[in-house]
Amino acid sequence: MTITPFIIMAVILFCLGIYIVCTRVNAIGFLLGIELILNAASVNFVAFARYHENEIGGQVFTLFIIALAACESVIALAIVLGVYKNYKSINTTNISSMKH
Repeated sequence: MTITPFIIMAVILFCLGIYIVCTRVNAIGFLLGIELILNAASVNFVAFARYHENEIGGQVFTLFIIALAACESVIALAIVLGVYKNYKSINTTNISSMKH
């Protein structure tokens, strides 16, 4: 098996993540798009490490990405809860008025 199917899957995940980040007004949808982008990077790391005979390198980077995604989710959900508490909505258009 070649590396091509993995690259195609990563490109699809990345493009879907970019589309979601650009089109969503909801903060939860925005976070989902970021997670898809990080998953695409993880797939690339593991696929390239596998096909360049350095299996452990890609897996280590993927573990760091998973830890980063978990931290990002916790912090972002705390921010979303704070926004919901103040504005009773999680739309990102409401967040721009927080700077005043």
